[in-house]
Amino acid sequence: MTKQTNLGGSFTLPDTSMTVNRMGYGAMQLAGPQVWGPPRDVDAAVAVLREAVASGVNHIDTSDFYGPHVTNQIIKRALHPYMDGLVIVTKVGARRGDDKSWIHALSRQELIDAVHDNLRNLGLDTLDVVNLRVGGVMGPSEGSIKEPLTVLVELKRQGLIQHLGLSNVSPEQLAEAQTITDIVCVQNLYNVAHRNDDALIDDLAKQGIAYVPFFPLGGFTPLQSSTLNAAAASLHATPMQVALAWLLQRSANILLIPGTSSAEHLRENLKAATLQLSPEVIADLDSIGRVPAQ
Repeated sequence: MTKQTNLGGSFTLPDTSMTVNRMGYGAMQLAGPQVWGPPRDVDAAVAVLREAVASGVNHIDTSDFYGPHVTNQIIKRALHPYMDGLVIVTKVGARRGDDKSWIHALSRQELIDAVHDNLRNLGLDTLDVVNLRVGGVMGPSEGSIKEPLTVLVELKRQGLIQHLGLSNVSPEQLAEAQTITDIVCVQNLYNVAHRNDDALIDDLAKQGIAYVPFFPLGGFTPLQSSTLNAAAASLHATPMQVALAWLLQRSANILLIPGTSSAEHLRENLKAATLQLSPEVIADLDSIGRVPAQ
């Protein structure tokens, strides 16, 4: 398949040799329903991953607690040995309960075990980027992250991790983390309707740090907006394509990782990188979720 000529441009993670196309791929939906167990069609999941990479995607976001273990095993089956330049970003700090719940897993041993699980299931000797996931399912919680982050710094020194990022964190937690180690990316909830991180994105852009919004299309509750629908109609695009295009044009340090188990949906997502939104359309979209001045 011919590579996409436009995947939103590229971004180099700070102080690394890792340059990724801004439109990446999130692997969470490769697992079964509720991100649990294998998908109905493993071969189809493998095909989606291979098409993503063939289309120019060189940034895949995953975690060994997706499934658990399932998505990483599918990634390995589909793409190992990995092509040069492919950056796989994983996250630790949670585990799955037998009832399919999401449970914090931030103790020293849990973090060590999680890193080794990711290495084994991905078939790697070292992980490109590991995000420390803290906070709740939908956003940050208060408190120091020094203790769990220090464990990951130790594993980085051992050569098991190349670079570190954060997920579900507040600006205060980011600042604390940066006194401990270099942070190359932050992954928080953000989309056209959920704008709490506007100031954080701008601050990270000044530092050259990547911001990777999760739930860019609303997550478990897809985005619904008459303004978004109107913009999509005017551009002969889908609302979700416009939402992704808005993120790409919001700030040059934003990297996207929309996920899907459908090849057709993958192609739709990648096409979002070719959309150009006019200043008038951007202004309309900005009105959906702008946080009022305090």
